[in-house]
Amino acid sequence: MEFVRLLLVFLHLLGMGMLVAMIMLQARAGKDAPVNKGWLHGAALQLLTGVALVGIDPLVDSVKYDHIKIGVKLLVVVAIAVVVAINVNKPKAPSWLLPTAASLVVLNVGVAVFWT
Repeated sequence: MEFVRLLLVFLHLLGMGMLVAMIMLQARAGKDAPVNKGWLHGAALQLLTGVALVGIDPLVDSVKYDHIKIGVKLLVVVAIAVVVAINVNKPKAPSWLLPTAASLVVLNVGVAVFWT
């Protein structure tokens, strides 16, 4: 079971890396570029692996999660997904999307690291 937990942590970190990469790709694409669908893939990977990690918590005695922290992280990743999903089919990303999504990604990483 420990291997499954570590695999989920690995995939969760890859999802975070994907979201950070989307910040850079969206910034590089310019203000007239459409929203990259990688935002949705990264948010979905974070959401699914995060829920799975909390779901297997009773089976793994080595980790106890702070459920308030997990709830905050869940809200932030859902906010990222909603903000992106609303704008993904538009021909051009709104000017506020990149700073908003980037701030939410940084907030989520900050909550993960600094909330103890």
